[in-house]
Formats: sequence, C-alpha cells, structure tokens
Amino acid sequence: MVFPPRLRLRRRAAPGKGAIRADVSVPPRALGARGPRATRGFSVLEVLVAFIIVALVVTALFQLFGGALRNAAGADAWTRALLVAQSRLELEAATLPLRETNEAGTEADGRIAWRAAVAPYVPPDPNPDLERATESMPTRLYRISVDVTFPGDDGKERTLSLSTVRIGQRNPA
Repeated sequence: MVFPPRLRLRRRAAPGKGAIRADVSVPPRALGARGPRATRGFSVLEVLVAFIIVALVVTALFQLFGGALRNAAGADAWTRALLVAQSRLELEAATLPLRETNEAGTEADGRIAWRAAVAPYVPPDPNPDLERATESMPTRLYRISVDVTFPGDDGKERTLSLSTVRIGQRNPA
C-alpha cells in the first residue's frame, strides 16, 4: 500500500523577513515498513465466500462426472443387449433347415432375457396371384426375429428387437 507523503509546514527565520518553508516528509510505512494493517490476513467473510465458490465448482464437477458414468453404464448395457440379439439372430439363421420355432432364454448373468422366433414371412399387401405361384415352389421366405429385454439405467425394462428374412425349404423333413 502506498501512503501519501505528509506535508509539514515550518516557519523558518530568514534574514530580514519571516519566511514559511514547506517540508515534505514520507512516513516510514510508505517506504516499505509494515504497519499493523499490512500484517493482517484474509477476513472471515472472504474465506467463507472462497469456500462457497469452491463448493459450487466441486458440486458441478461431481454432477458432471456422475452423469458421464451413468451414460457409460447405459451404453454398456445397450451394447451387451445388442450383442446378444445379434448372436441369437445369427444362430437361428444358421440353423439348417429353417423351421418354425419359438425359443426363449436368459444369459448367464440373468439380466438379459431373449426370445427368438422363426415364422413364414408374409409380405404386407401380398398379391394373390403371386402367392398362388409361390406355393408350388420348394423354397419360401422365413422371418427370423429376436427380442431382447434388459434393465435400463432408470430401473425400467428396455426391449431391443432385431429381425431378418432368410430363404429355406418349404416343408423340411
């Protein structure tokens, strides 16, 4: 802190006339000596405000990291369910000959349940003439679908469905 210099007026006797002379003196604090105010630290109010600001920043960071962890856990559950659905779909499609079936089960950890179905594929709005012509063919289209149920991050059940169409024998023995 810089203190203003003190102005001290002194009367000095001069030959013939009385003269007033101004003496400027600098107090010792201005030269760098510490006084009682310079040795004080922070006030309680300043420390309290600093703690509140730090607490708000830390709270925001914890919420940010917590949300990121929840998103990562949700993405992990979704990825595992998708992998189960894809593997079950490929397993059902690779079974030869294709037959109308319904299967269900759960994964080893018991958190992911699946249901697979193989059924004849019926296109929407079929042409009757085309349907009659395909009945005489030795092959037909089958729709293979897999539904996977798994727990979501909010505790509710989520469902993922995949399906495909494959060609197979009409009446396998």
